[in-house]
Amino acid sequence: MNLLLSRPIVFFDVETTGLNVGKDKIIELALLKVYPDGSEKEKVWRINPEIPISKEAEAVHGISNADLKDKPVFAEVANEIFNFLQDCDLAGFNSNKFDLPLLVEEFLRIGMSFDLRDRKCIDVQNIFHKMEPRNLSAAYRFYCQKELVNAHQALADTRATFEILKGQLDKYDGKQYEDTRTGNIFTLKNNVKVLSDFSREVRTVDFAGHIVFNEADEEVFNFGKYKGVPVKKVFIIEPPYYDWMMKADFPLYTKEIISKIYRNVKMKQ
Repeated sequence: MNLLLSRPIVFFDVETTGLNVGKDKIIELALLKVYPDGSEKEKVWRINPEIPISKEAEAVHGISNADLKDKPVFAEVANEIFNFLQDCDLAGFNSNKFDLPLLVEEFLRIGMSFDLRDRKCIDVQNIFHKMEPRNLSAAYRFYCQKELVNAHQALADTRATFEILKGQLDKYDGKQYEDTRTGNIFTLKNNVKVLSDFSREVRTVDFAGHIVFNEADEEVFNFGKYKGVPVKKVFIIEPPYYDWMMKADFPLYTKEIISKIYRNVKMKQ
């Protein structure tokens, strides 16, 4: 089943130096832009991270620092990537938890703001795990009846993710899913907003999941001693908590979010 689109959507995948969003960097980025008329355009970048690639990461994707020594750093390709993603929705596999926050982090490190507020973000893995809990290769086999060749190469994984989502629509379009935690019933359909809402596990504020929305649409902490407590309330009763977060090893995007909340609190005092 082909996607019904009102504007382009970009499927993407990253290979990285490691798994820490706050510290690690992108070394390979693949983007597949799908237009409402069904046409496609793809781009792939290899990027010099200027930091060592962990042995664990290299064992997965097979890319070494030597392979990247003559490649551009992220700042040199950032404008091209930013323009390719302009006015597009986004989709990936485990993208809401890892790929997307890391991509946002890379932009913030060089002083560029990558605004997500008007974008729909579909995490194909979350749809898969809710409907058929398995991994990417198994998902490709299940939905596409093919074996995934060249797994852990960014473009292969990106194209596989696109094909899996179309296969999911063939299988689940019109079917209902009940969220046992909330009792809400979702009807899956070929609509980017519905897919984005369905593939999001929680309503995160910062994508890394450190701050989420509660039922009253308040930003609340999702970790530590103030888990479940509104951020603005914490900053009123314990202002040093903001300073601690700004000095700690949180992603830059998380720090940008709490800074906006902190400024609003101060303005009202």
